[in-house]
Amino acid sequence: MPDDEILDTASDSADSAAGTAGPAQAPVRKRPRPGERRVQILQALAAMLEQPGTERVTTAALAARLEVSEAALYRHFASKAQMFEGLIDFIEQSVFTLVNQITERDAPAREQAAQIVGVLLQFAEKNPGMTRVMAGDALVFENERLQQRMNQFFDKIEAQLRQVLRSLPGDTEPSDTPTVDAQMRAAVLTAFAMGRMQRYARSGFRHLPSEHLEALLALLLR
Repeated sequence: MPDDEILDTASDSADSAAGTAGPAQAPVRKRPRPGERRVQILQALAAMLEQPGTERVTTAALAARLEVSEAALYRHFASKAQMFEGLIDFIEQSVFTLVNQITERDAPAREQAAQIVGVLLQFAEKNPGMTRVMAGDALVFENERLQQRMNQFFDKIEAQLRQVLRSLPGDTEPSDTPTVDAQMRAAVLTAFAMGRMQRYARSGFRHLPSEHLEALLALLLR
């Protein structure tokens, strides 16, 4: 089952598992379809990361939330690091699908760059648990390769912005150093997006990444 079905599939299974048992009959737990338990595990992990103040999600706590044994978790994932990799896969697929759609349009460079930052921050705002993964807070005590993967994710975002911004003209005349200008603008925009996500995660999700976003991007892309 593709990772991009994490949210929808898990919610559907929760509804079906509720059932309509009579008052004297105990609810019957429905056995998950092949692959469905893996989806439920990833959704539960993301949901637990949404709780403000959560420092580290343990497999024991995750198993308790799902009402299964820890051994049951390891039948679907070899390690907790692999569970986090499942979330990162979902983040990458979701964000870069939208980014690719933006770059395929024939729009001005400033508009494309603003839209790329916008979809990144909108995704973060709608998925606070995954924002903690993107910001690195949830990965502090986890396998180092997970943080490396998130670093690579932002490197790709910056590279995409740099590519878009190469065609951006100067304010009054064409720049003599378009590549250098694009590199600097892309680095600033990427750092801005990362900072907004960190602020969102570390404020207990009170400070939204989209707050004053249009005005701030207009300043950064002048």
